Amino acid sequence: MSSWNRYIKDFVSYLKIEKGLAENSVVAYLRDVEKLRDFSEGINRSPKEIDYSILKQFIQELFDLGLSARSQARIISGIKQFYKYLILEKEIDADPSELLEMPSIGRKLPEVLSVEEIDTLIDAIDLSKPEGHRNKAIIETLYSCGLRVSELVNLQFENLFFEEGFIRVIGKGNKQRLVPVSPTVEKEMDLYTENVRATLTIQKGHESYVFLNRRGAKLTRVMIFTIIKNLAQEIGLQKNISPHTFRHSFATHLLEGGANLRAIQEMLGHESILTTEIYTHLDQEFLREAIISFHPRNKV
Repeated sequence: MSSWNRYIKDFVSYLKIEKGLAENSVVAYLRDVEKLRDFSEGINRSPKEIDYSILKQFIQELFDLGLSARSQARIISGIKQFYKYLILEKEIDADPSELLEMPSIGRKLPEVLSVEEIDTLIDAIDLSKPEGHRNKAIIETLYSCGLRVSELVNLQFENLFFEEGFIRVIGKGNKQRLVPVSPTVEKEMDLYTENVRATLTIQKGHESYVFLNRRGAKLTRVMIFTIIKNLAQEIGLQKNISPHTFRHSFATHLLEGGANLRAIQEMLGHESILTTEIYTHLDQEFLREAIISFHPRNKV
């Protein structure tokens, strides 16, 4: 949808030349509008076709991904500037962002961990214990792939495509999606399967599941919750966290780092917000680049 790129390019020129904004401010506005572009291209809408209801759905998606009220407010501010520009240029007659309100600071957001807190949690895992490598692989997979806890415990070897750089996830309603897998996750899974899992006596019917308990049976959701709660307690973390916290942190860190919103939605297995619209096909290699290049655990 080239009209988005044309309008954004002209908007950037306007900010630099007419408004005289510093480069950092221009880049911030650009990122904000690009997030709206990503969302809008997913529902096949040009800038002129965006109305208030679509903007509300866009903001709701940012909230659902766990973005802080401050970050939401900044993005809304950037969008308002963009539509003010389109009005100024007489590209549109009415401003769809005019009624958009800044998010209430009091709104209960999903808990999100900082990159440092996740690193501390992972560093606290005792790798001298048999379950240490398993638990590290679990945390890395939850955070680097944004999986739901049910998707993690049901992960099977037939769904690991490390050579291609993906894992196949069976999500809600038995829907399948491909999720990029980082070299870190691949390394931790290999260490676990070769050094720990290979020593277990595996129960009949559980042979294909990746993550097993010490009795050789598939892990339960409750066990994943327990592993995470114990780790949080060990490092004195005050936040109330669960497996879902890593999914929210995955989305938030990628989004705030500048990753493509549509790619994040696809990775999380989110339904298209406008269910009647056809979701634009995204090239899998593009998706992989969009996630891997922006994920904090992939920075050298």
